[in-house]
Amino acid sequence: MDGQLGFDGENSAVPCLLEEFLKLGNPDSVTDDSETKTHSSLKVCSIKAGGMMSLAIDNLGALWIWGNYPQQSSSTEGGFSLLINFTPTPVRDFLGHTVVKVACGTEHVVALVSAGEVYKGDDLVCYSWGSNKHGQLGLGDRESRHRPEIVEYFNQYSPWAVYEVACGSFHTALLACEKKRPSDTLESTCWTFGLGENGQLGHGTTQSAISPQQVKGLPDSVSVISVDCGLFHTSVVSSAGDVWSWGMERGLGLCPNARVSATSGDAVLPLLISCSEANAKFQNPVQVACGAAHTVVVANDGYKIWSWGRGRSGVLGTGKTVDCLTPTPVLWPQATEDDKQEETKTNEEAKTEEKDSKQVAETDEKLSSALEEIKVLRSRLSTMEQYVSILHGSIFGKPFEEKDIPISLQNSGTFNIAKEWENMLESADRAKLVRLEMFYRNMLAGVKDQLMKKRIQEVMRECLNSSAKGN
Repeated sequence: MDGQLGFDGENSAVPCLLEEFLKLGNPDSVTDDSETKTHSSLKVCSIKAGGMMSLAIDNLGALWIWGNYPQQSSSTEGGFSLLINFTPTPVRDFLGHTVVKVACGTEHVVALVSAGEVYKGDDLVCYSWGSNKHGQLGLGDRESRHRPEIVEYFNQYSPWAVYEVACGSFHTALLACEKKRPSDTLESTCWTFGLGENGQLGHGTTQSAISPQQVKGLPDSVSVISVDCGLFHTSVVSSAGDVWSWGMERGLGLCPNARVSATSGDAVLPLLISCSEANAKFQNPVQVACGAAHTVVVANDGYKIWSWGRGRSGVLGTGKTVDCLTPTPVLWPQATEDDKQEETKTNEEAKTEEKDSKQVAETDEKLSSALEEIKVLRSRLSTMEQYVSILHGSIFGKPFEEKDIPISLQNSGTFNIAKEWENMLESADRAKLVRLEMFYRNMLAGVKDQLMKKRIQEVMRECLNSSAKGN
């Protein structure tokens, strides 16, 4: 009725196709002349819902929103209000940028957007807009915004690279790491702001925060891979399988009158949640998700689910409607031997493919090196051919041709210079001998060193004597 389903009409108990979304085109493809949109195919890459609004990120990095969401109100002279829109509408403030992550609470939205047109990996800027009565926008005040504004602590010049965002009803949580740290030694920090009366910010108090503050109760050296918020609690999971929760009723997201123990109460600092008595860690975790008053963790590479918190309406998936104060396995179909074998086969194929890829890369590298060496050899050969041609022309008065290569060198690959010189003199006519003598005298005149002159004269005398005896 408020447009959160994406169409104008009554409530629906079954899934309905958003036909209006199929008609939408690239939000940046509106022409100035006709104001008509070119219908390029759009693919939804990410979807979020909260309060009474829905959001989607398409394959071009544009953000779409519909339902009861923050907009500028003409009736309040530029003030803030929630207006209803029955069909997806692009958030035009982000045109020319790439929206990577988005989350929403009851009346506020937080998005992680690239600083430039293309997302480069660590250049995300945090934007927020909507209701800000409790400081949930992190802008340093409690004034609501109808358009996105940058959370200055996480602008493009911040030393922190923010990579995950989640929203509770009236609070926000972000995951970030230092930009200068190597990616293989990622150490995460969690930042929260907004309503804190149930300890959902994890700052050690029940006070609200209007600017981002770091959750100090988490270990210094931890890689947090996922964060989510319930109405009044927050949960994170690390790559090592540790889960921390904080907020209403020791972070379990239970209703206010639930009791964990005699010392129960809201958790104002992160509380480590043990998977079971035998094992504190959730093996191979994938994601943590929070409902209004319960928490779910996907572990074992996606093959197992754990849940805890309020169990009304069977929301925990345990087959019961009672609350669970500790993590309990969800009745999810267990992986069969065929599934495990198929996964093992897939992993082996991936390893084989990676090995083949490395071998191809090595072969390509060797081939590239060989081609480069051939190129160098060709260059040297060309230089030598030019030198031989010049030398041959100076001696014999004609360009060097392939037939001028000595027969012994053509046949055997070896060359006896003394014998070839003797054969050449024997077969030379008078004109050739005169040219050789002129070349000899010119060469001798160009040599300055006396010892070198003497040696050349001896060589030439030996050759001429040898030729005379032969005749």
